[in-house]
Amino acid sequence: MRALAWQVAAGLLATLLVAPVAWLLWLAATSSLSAAFTDPSVLDALWLSLATTAASLAVIIGLGTPLAWMLARHSGRLARAMETAIDLPLVMPPAVAGLALLLLLGRRGPLGSVLDEAGLSIAFSTVAVVLAQTFVAARFYIRSVRAGFAAIGHEVRDAAQIDGADEWEVFRHIGIPLAMTAVATGAVLAWARALGEFGATILFAGNLPGVTQTLPLEVYSAFQTNLDAAIGAAAILIIAAALVLGLLRVAGSTAERPPG
Repeated sequence: MRALAWQVAAGLLATLLVAPVAWLLWLAATSSLSAAFTDPSVLDALWLSLATTAASLAVIIGLGTPLAWMLARHSGRLARAMETAIDLPLVMPPAVAGLALLLLLGRRGPLGSVLDEAGLSIAFSTVAVVLAQTFVAARFYIRSVRAGFAAIGHEVRDAAQIDGADEWEVFRHIGIPLAMTAVATGAVLAWARALGEFGATILFAGNLPGVTQTLPLEVYSAFQTNLDAAIGAAAILIIAAALVLGLLRVAGSTAERPPG
C-alpha cells in the first residue's frame, strides 16, 4: 500500500511537470510551429535572440574564465565574498535584476548619466539585452568552470611552476585543457539561461520589436494578440532547451567514459 502511494505521488508530480510541455508541443506540431517559422515577428525575435546570446556568451567566456580561475586559486575571505556576490542573482528575481541594471545604467543612474553625456545610451537598446543576459547567465558559467579548475590537483600546477611556467602559461596550457569539459558545460548552461531570459530584459531593455524583443518577449507579446504565434515561439524555446539538455548529457557521458 505504501509503495502504491509513493508511485501515485511520483506519477502526479511527473504528470504536472511533463503534461503542460507535452501538450504545448503537440499543439505546435499540429498547427503553430510551421506558421511560427514564417511569422516575421517570430523570425525577427529568433534572430535577435541568437545574436544577443552569442554576444553575451562571448562576454561571459572572455571575462568569466579568468574570474573562475582566480576564484579556484584563492579561498580567502575576499574570494568567498566574491562568490557570494556572484551567486546572489541565482536567488534574485529577474525583475529585481532588471531594475538594478536600470537604476545603475539608465539615463538617471550614476553610470548611465555619464555615458549619456558621452552620447551613449544603453538602457532600452540591444546592448541592454546583452548586458541583461550576461548578468543573469554568467554565474552558471563561472560556477561550472570554477569547479573544473578547482578539481585540478595542486601538484600539477606546482610542477608546472617549478618547470618555469608563469601563471598565464599554467592557466593556458594546463588549466584550460584539463577543465575543458567544465568550460563546455558552463558555456551551454549560460547560453541556455541567456536564451530564456525575460524579466531582467523587459525591465532594462524594454520590448521593442527588432531592437530588444527577444524570443521570450515575443511569446509574451504574441500571447496577447496571436496565440498560434505564441505557441510556435514557445515551442522553439522548448526545442532549444531540449537540445541543450541533450548536449549536456552527451558531454557528461563522454567525460565519465573511461579512456580506451
